[in-house]
Amino acid sequence: MGQIAVIGAADATPDLCEAARTIGYLVAANHETLVCGGLGGVMDAACTGAHDEGGLTVGILPDAGNGNAALDIVIRTCLGHARNVIVVQSADAVIAVGGGYGTLSEIAIALKTGRPVFGYKTWEIEGVIACATPEEAVLMAVRAARLSPLYRSRQTGEGSPELW
Repeated sequence: MGQIAVIGAADATPDLCEAARTIGYLVAANHETLVCGGLGGVMDAACTGAHDEGGLTVGILPDAGNGNAALDIVIRTCLGHARNVIVVQSADAVIAVGGGYGTLSEIAIALKTGRPVFGYKTWEIEGVIACATPEEAVLMAVRAARLSPLYRSRQTGEGSPELW
């Protein structure tokens, strides 16, 4: 099981939330773990979709709160925006859905650390692979995650892979 981060704004539009819910559902349907910032908007919608499919959701919170209702695992960091590094570093692949400057920082961290980023209606930045549909974003992210050295080492149980 790989880990796919779904990133996006806490105050997302209804159409982006619907796309995020579809993404979450499909991440779970592909037997991958959904990692996110654990709050509302895109994060809540993605977790709800994954939860509806029986998937595992992990929220890496910026504070000491409880996060959204669809989280299975809550990690309270009390790090504010610095938790964005943990969200991205926990992922084998990243899907960006819309987003503001917090999402932009996560995209930058992902690209800097060599994680593949797939975007749906998000920032147009070199290195972000634009996807026309939520389904395309998940298909590409799952494929990339399964090619990740971290993913493969978890599947085989062979030693610790080099860090990104």
